[in-house]
Amino acid sequence: QAQLVESGGGSVQAGGSLRLSCKASGYAFRCICMGWFRLAPGKEREGVAGIDSYDNEIYADSVKGRFTISKDNAENILYLEMNNLKPEDTAMYYCVADSELAVIATLKWLARTAANYPNWGQGTQVIVSS
Repeated sequence: QAQLVESGGGSVQAGGSLRLSCKASGYAFRCICMGWFRLAPGKEREGVAGIDSYDNEIYADSVKGRFTISKDNAENILYLEMNNLKPEDTAMYYCVADSELAVIATLKWLARTAANYPNWGQGTQVIVSS
């Protein structure tokens, strides 16, 4: 059974860093698109970053230059390195595996996936205090 397990969240002060991990099982990890999404109280779920089978990366404007998405194909782990965190980054963070896609063509994948992805996991909480 396919499964994604997020970890690495925590509480940090503004300007701090965290690294989120997502262990994937049951997926053709090397061949699909994966991403990080977040949901903050009172807001809609939004896409943060995505990476495809060619290691092409995309980022939301709000995190560009601060967050880095990467993956370890040998261990089937997706990462999100978050630096210079801001209070507005406070949210529950989720990883996504898009088994139907090998290449992310546009940033629209983030919005489309945030709206339509059917299997959100437990997520990992990130809290950034000012």
